[in-house]
Amino acid sequence: MARDLKKLFDKEREELKFKMKYGHEDRFMSKLEEALPKERTSFWNTWRIAASIVILIGVGLVTFLQLNNDGDIPETIVDKGAINEEDKSFSFGDLSPDLKKVENFYVANINMELSQLEVSESNKELVDSFMERPAELNSEYESLNKELNELGPNDRTIGALIENLQLRLQLLQKLKKKLNQLKSSKNEQITENSI
Repeated sequence: MARDLKKLFDKEREELKFKMKYGHEDRFMSKLEEALPKERTSFWNTWRIAASIVILIGVGLVTFLQLNNDGDIPETIVDKGAINEEDKSFSFGDLSPDLKKVENFYVANINMELSQLEVSESNKELVDSFMERPAELNSEYESLNKELNELGPNDRTIGALIENLQLRLQLLQKLKKKLNQLKSSKNEQITENSI
């Protein structure tokens, strides 16, 4: 009986062969080509485009900062700890590439914040009083670097160095915010006086 059912189904399948409509395969292939892109961009092409954009933004930023530098305000550069050739000392960025990236990131951002400060005669006292704290932090950073060289790398010292850089950056951002508030309040006073 089992054989009879199998033969019966096979026979029925042969009798009821379905045929596709004329041109069905061609229509299907054309729809498939429309739905799928013919050429996919490779992973490396995407990275090349992204790298080009980053380079262009960097060059543009450097050019913009150089063109907008007034020259009458003295430049302040954050000293990340001078490395003396005779001492053969190192900074925490020399310990690993990741720490070097962290150090470079914060030092670059600190220098960028310093370059964007708009110092004038009216806000010079505020800037000078604010800059005392980053100067203290800079000397603390140098002493931590000295400790790193004397005792060797440890989590506590490296953490303190990173926190020092973060704190300096936060202070400069607060100063910038305060200067912007001062500038906007002066603009509001001028506007109110002229009305």
